[in-house]
Amino acid sequence: MYNSALSGAPPAEFRLESACPHACYHAGMAQMTWRSDDELLERVRHEAQRQGRSMNEYVTAVLDAATNPDLAGNDAARLRERIERAGLSIPPGQGPPRHPDPSEVTRARAAAGTGRTLSDLVSEGR
Repeated sequence: MYNSALSGAPPAEFRLESACPHACYHAGMAQMTWRSDDELLERVRHEAQRQGRSMNEYVTAVLDAATNPDLAGNDAARLRERIERAGLSIPPGQGPPRHPDPSEVTRARAAAGTGRTLSDLVSEGR
């Protein structure tokens, strides 16, 4: 038995090899960073929340569904099949709201600049 008070520095078999204090947590776990446009990130966030999952858990499940040969049948069809079988497909029309058409925004801005001012309405007691 080793006693640090009597023997000084611990022998090699008692020393941790990793400088990371969380080595046991990171064993077998890898990290990945990816870049995405805001719309995709928002869709992922929305779907993860809808399914009651963390974003990490959702992205892991999607990547597993996309690459796990046990979840598959031609490349695009196989990927769709895997995602559906994993319960990760988003039904049409249930994603986050899309950005409005730029021409609609222009029309709305033009219409917003017409009419009576708020100060006129307030002074009339409306």
